[in-house]
Amino acid sequence: MVLLDTTVVSIALPAIRTDLGGGIEGLQWVVNAYTIVFSGFLLSMGGLADKFGAKRLYLGGLTLFLIASAASAVCPSLGALIAIRAILGLGGACLMPASLSLLAHAFPEAGERARALGIWAAVTGGAMAAGPVVGGILVDTLGWRSIFLVNLPLALLSLLLTSLMIRETPHNPKKGFDASGQFTAIAAIGALSFALMEGQVYGWGSPIIISACSLAVLSAILFFRVEAIGKAPLLPLALLRSPTLVAGILAGMAINIGLSGILFVMPLFFQQAIGSSAHIAGLSLLPLTIPLAFNPIFTGRIVGQIGAKIPMTFGFCLGAMGTLLLVWADQSTSYAIMFFGLLFIGFGVSFTIPALMAAVISSAPKDHTGAAAGALNSSRQLGATIGVAIISSVLTGSESFITGMHGSLIVLTIILVGGSLLSFAFIGGRRKTVNQSQDAKD
Repeated sequence: MVLLDTTVVSIALPAIRTDLGGGIEGLQWVVNAYTIVFSGFLLSMGGLADKFGAKRLYLGGLTLFLIASAASAVCPSLGALIAIRAILGLGGACLMPASLSLLAHAFPEAGERARALGIWAAVTGGAMAAGPVVGGILVDTLGWRSIFLVNLPLALLSLLLTSLMIRETPHNPKKGFDASGQFTAIAAIGALSFALMEGQVYGWGSPIIISACSLAVLSAILFFRVEAIGKAPLLPLALLRSPTLVAGILAGMAINIGLSGILFVMPLFFQQAIGSSAHIAGLSLLPLTIPLAFNPIFTGRIVGQIGAKIPMTFGFCLGAMGTLLLVWADQSTSYAIMFFGLLFIGFGVSFTIPALMAAVISSAPKDHTGAAAGALNSSRQLGATIGVAIISSVLTGSESFITGMHGSLIVLTIILVGGSLLSFAFIGGRRKTVNQSQDAKD
C-alpha cells in the first residue's frame, strides 16, 4: 500500500486536476504532501517501534492508512485532498519501519530473514510496477477516486492477519523519545520543500521564500545541535563520521530525485502532450517499473559477490543515460526512444537502491543499523519531494510544457551523473565493505 500509493497517484494527476482544479503547483502538493510527512517522520518511527512494540505501531499505522484512504476517495476539494495525503504519509511512516522490525523478529535466523526481506523487497517493487497500470485502469473505468479505495480491502485484510497471527516484538516503554529532534527535522524538511515548490510562484527573492529558506537552515542547525546533546537522538551524529554512510545518504537522495521526477513528468507528458488515456500512459511506463519488481533480487546477489561500488555507479550511469534519452522526446518522437530511456532508468534504479542499502547498513555499527536505515529512507523520501519540486518549478517557469520537460530532465541527468561520481569515489568495494562490517561488530 505504501509504495503503491506513491506511483498510482502520478497517473491520476490529470484527472484530479480536471475534477478539483489547480495547476502544476497544486498537483505537486498532492504528491509531496505525502512524501514530506513520510520523510519527516521516518526517522522517529523506528524508535517508537522499539518503545511501544512494532505490532502496536504497525496496527496503528494500518488503521490510520485505512481511514485516510477512505477519506481521500470522498475529498471535495484539492486542499482537502492535500491535507488527507499528509495523513496518509504519517500512516506510511508508521508502517514501513514497523514492517521491517516485525519481519526481523519473526525470522531470527539470518538465511530465513534474508529470504523474507527479499520477498518484502519484491512485493514493494511489484507494487511500484503495478501502480501506473492499476491506476490507469481504475482512472479510466471508475474515476480517480477509486485509486484510494483499492487500499481498503488490503488494509482490512492486513489488520485481521496481523491481529490474529503476529506476535508483539520486545519493547521498552522507558526508552526516550527525541521530540525536539523530530520537531526540528520536520520543520527543516517542510520549510525546504515549501521553498522549492513555491519559489517559482512567489519569486525566489520574495520575503516568504527567503523566510522559508531561512527557517529550513535554522531548523537544520538546531536539529544537529539537538542530536549532539540529546540522550536518545534520532540520528546519532557519530554515524556521520563514516564517509560511506554520508555518501550513501546523499546518493539515496539523488536516486529518488531522479525516480520521482520522472514519475511526475512522464505521466503528464503521455496524457497531456501526446493525448494518451490514463490506461495507455500507465502501460507506457512499464519499461521503467517492471525492472523494479525483479532486478533487486539479482542485484543483491551481485552486491554479495563484488560489493556495492560497481552496481551503484553502474546504476546511476544507466539512469543518467535513460534520462538523457528522454530529453529528445516530444509529440513526434517514436516510442522506441522513450522505451529504451525508461528501461535504462528502471534498471538503473533497481541496480542502485539494493546496493545503496547494503552499503549504508554495512557501514553502520551494529547497534545503530536502525538509525542508519531510517536516515537513508528519510533522505530518499526527501529526494522524492525535491524531484517533484524541481520538475514543477521548471515546468511552471517555461514557455511550454515540452520546453519545461526538457529543461527539468537535463537537471535530473546532471544530478544522476553526480550520484555516479559520488558512488565511485566514496562507496567501498567488497573487501572494504566486509572490513567495515567486521569493524562495526567489534
